[in-house]
Amino acid sequence: MIDTSPSLALVVVAGALTAVGVYLLLERSLTRVLLGVIFLSNAVNVVLLISGGRAGNAPLVGYSDEEAMSDPLPQALILTAIVITLGLTAFLLAMAYRSWQLNQHDEVQDDLEDRRVAARAARDAADLREDLDELSLEQEAADTHDEIEEPARAGEPPSSAPGSRRVETAEGGDAR
Repeated sequence: MIDTSPSLALVVVAGALTAVGVYLLLERSLTRVLLGVIFLSNAVNVVLLISGGRAGNAPLVGYSDEEAMSDPLPQALILTAIVITLGLTAFLLAMAYRSWQLNQHDEVQDDLEDRRVAARAARDAADLREDLDELSLEQEAADTHDEIEEPARAGEPPSSAPGSRRVETAEGGDAR
């Protein structure tokens, strides 16, 4: 019977690949996200390799007895994972290249929802501090702006918020 206990070295390698992959996935650069996906994919492949147990004979009927054969299922799953990772890598490379062409960098910028979450976090932090005045809250909100948009003026809602655009009436007033 084949010994199915995993090798400690492979378990450590799988853990290290997973840790590095997760760390790189949390970055804003698409190149680092791509490397994180590759590291995580390799970690999954190593885990699948570990799940197959010790190496045995080729899984061909008539070539060797059934007890000495290795399990072909983890090998098939690893090949499938490699193909999926190749497709995902090509997609992320295309996104990073397009981002570089348009912006001369491959960092993912905050979208509107990220700014709303950052503003809510700043408000919550301001509520916890008793001696915070209104000026410092506005300063914290100003620090969480996007590079593309111009900074919002004090007292005005963001331009993309519903009802924030000024609507002129025939008399010259605001119809909001």
